[in-house]
Amino acid sequence: MSAVAAVLALIGALFALAGAFGLLTMRTFYERVHPPTMASTLGTGLVLLACVIGSSVVEGRLVLHHLLIAGFMAVGTPVTYLMLVRAALHRDAAEGRDHLADAQQGDGNPPAPRAE
Repeated sequence: MSAVAAVLALIGALFALAGAFGLLTMRTFYERVHPPTMASTLGTGLVLLACVIGSSVVEGRLVLHHLLIAGFMAVGTPVTYLMLVRAALHRDAAEGRDHLADAQQGDGNPPAPRAE
């Protein structure tokens, strides 16, 4: 059982690493916010599942209190993601930038500032 926990922890850490790599390689805020959010949720879930298995083996009984952390992460991460994106959209609207229209053009480049 501890080998299963080790494999789950390793896979979860690799997902977290993939999210960090996505954060470094994306150009704009809207591109940067997505990979870490998705990868960290999955990576944290796998690491916490490994903790449940490992703790249950060590304790000799089923240990489920790690699932509370997983529940808070599953709820908190998407909510934080949405709040960050809405705040950025509000900021961009106040500054006169429209990233959604520029993103629909599909050129992949960050939008140029508009002349006032």
